[in-house]
Amino acid sequence: MVSRIVLLYAVVGAAATLAAGCGGTAAPSAEDTVVATLYPLAFAASRVAPPGVRVVDLAPPGAEPHNLELAPRDIELLREARLVVYLGGGFQPAVDDVLAERGPAGLFDARERGGVHEAPPGEDLPYDPHLWLDPLRLAKVAHGIATALGAPEAANLLRAELESLHWAFDAGLGTCERRTIVTSHAAFGYLADRYDLVEVGLAGLEPEPESGPETLARLIDRVKETGATTVFYEPLSSGATARVVAREAGVETAVLDPVESLTDAQRARGEDYFTVMSRNLVALREALGCT
Repeated sequence: MVSRIVLLYAVVGAAATLAAGCGGTAAPSAEDTVVATLYPLAFAASRVAPPGVRVVDLAPPGAEPHNLELAPRDIELLREARLVVYLGGGFQPAVDDVLAERGPAGLFDARERGGVHEAPPGEDLPYDPHLWLDPLRLAKVAHGIATALGAPEAANLLRAELESLHWAFDAGLGTCERRTIVTSHAAFGYLADRYDLVEVGLAGLEPEPESGPETLARLIDRVKETGATTVFYEPLSSGATARVVAREAGVETAVLDPVESLTDAQRARGEDYFTVMSRNLVALREALGCT
C-alpha cells in the first residue's frame, strides 16, 4: 500500500511542479502577479492561477518563513500585485506592516479559509500557522484563492488531488499500533487532529527546543512516557536536541517535514507539496506501526 501511495503522489507531484518565482527573479508587471508569502500558499496559488498570471513566492528556498525579510522589490510587489496571499495576524510581521499601508483590496488572508489554531500561552507565534498539513484545509484555501482571482472552478483539479491525498492519509493511518507522534516542533497539530493522532512537541511553534540539562532530562522522560518509538525532527533544522533526546530515551529518529519551504535541490528534483507529504505518510506509518 505504501509503495502505491508514494508512486501516486510522485506522479501527481511531477505534474504539479510549482511554477512560482522566488525573490531573485525579475519582478513581473503588477496586474499579472500573485504574490504568496510562503511556499505552501505559493504552491496552491500556482495551481489555480489563470494563464498569464505569474505566482511569486517571497520566501527564499529552504528558509524558515516566520522571520521573512523583505527586499525593496518585495515591498513593491506586496503593494502593487493583483493579489497577495498571506497569513496575517503577526505570523510574518514585516508583511503585515506593508499590507497595512496597502488597504484591503487584493488581499487573501489564508487564516480565514484555513481555520487556524490559537497558539498555546507563552508561544512567540500568535497562532499555529501550519494549516496546510491538513490537505482538506489547504483545499479550502485553494478554492478561496481561485475565487479571489475570479475563477473558482480553477481549483477543482487541485481540490480533487488534495482530497485523494487526504484519503491516502486516512487509510494509511487508520490501523496503527500507536497514535502518538513526538516531534521536535509542534507543527503537526492540524494533521494530528484530522487523523486522530496525538502530537507531543518537544518545542512549541518555534522550530528548535531549548537544550539545557534540566530541559533535556524533562524531554527524555516525556518521550519515555508516551511509549513512542520515534522522535521526529525537521529537515530544515539541525535536529540536534531531538537526536540527543531520542538517544537517551532509547528510541529512533526520523524526518517529518512541515512543508514550510523547499530547498533549491528539492525544486530541481521536481519535488513539491505532494511528494513531501507522501514521504511524511510513509514515515508516520513506519513510526506508528500501521498496517
